[in-house]
Amino acid sequence: MPLASSRAPLLRPYTRLFGLPGTRAFTAGALVARLPMGMFSVSAVLMIAERYGSYALAGAVTATGLAATALVAPFTARLVDRHGQARVAVPATAVAVLGSLALLLCVRLGAPAWTLFAAYAATATTPNTGGMARARWAHLYRDDPAARHTANAFEQAVDEFCFMAGPVLAAFLCAVLFPEAGTLTGAVLLLTGVLLFAAQRPTEPPVAPPGRAPAASPLRSPGVPSLLAVFLATGAVFGALEVATLSLAAGRPGAWSSPSRPPAPVWPASSTAAPPGPPASPPVWPP
Repeated sequence: MPLASSRAPLLRPYTRLFGLPGTRAFTAGALVARLPMGMFSVSAVLMIAERYGSYALAGAVTATGLAATALVAPFTARLVDRHGQARVAVPATAVAVLGSLALLLCVRLGAPAWTLFAAYAATATTPNTGGMARARWAHLYRDDPAARHTANAFEQAVDEFCFMAGPVLAAFLCAVLFPEAGTLTGAVLLLTGVLLFAAQRPTEPPVAPPGRAPAASPLRSPGVPSLLAVFLATGAVFGALEVATLSLAAGRPGAWSSPSRPPAPVWPASSTAAPPGPPASPPVWPP
């Protein structure tokens, strides 16, 4: 009983946070849409490596998708601010889901490697559902700083949960079902979550007034070009090192276009030598 009573003051701010109508509905939709954010990269690596036999190719494809997202995401967010969350998020998500399904089909059919880069780059239009959820909290509690602080803490916890649970779920689905299961499940969850989130129109923040002067390009904001350059340079360096390391470890540098894994070694029937393995009996220690 004392333990339960001590927990009540800790949970009271969050209970009050969800007291407004529609908050639980858009939070559930945002949670479903954010879970795939931690699934897509891991699913793509496992799927491509399984079908093409090259972790180097898988890493290069996912790195290309992340770089494309870094370039496209600011413009997607700007469109959301200008035209509203529902009007922009739904078509942007549809394009991203089509890119994920195209990647799945290309991998399944053993298409050339360049098609994987093109398909995964199309997923860069995925909207930032977490940012849109924070915008809703800021709008609903614009006159309550304490509630906004609680909402930001809650959103941070949700982000951490999604990026921890997403890779585990993706690896489990790819290993237990089939290599494309993680990408397929992530695409379904993303589209479903965004549709549920966008349907909650009463909690959506208003768009910018039409008479307001258009804001400058996001890439021209102070500090953004330098930060983006550092991000791209760091990603390129580490991506190149990872590709070189994985290629050398596989013994097939640059083998990105092979749609099948290397065959397992076959021991000749006439050879009397046994394949390397553990000793027939464990060593006997002296008394």
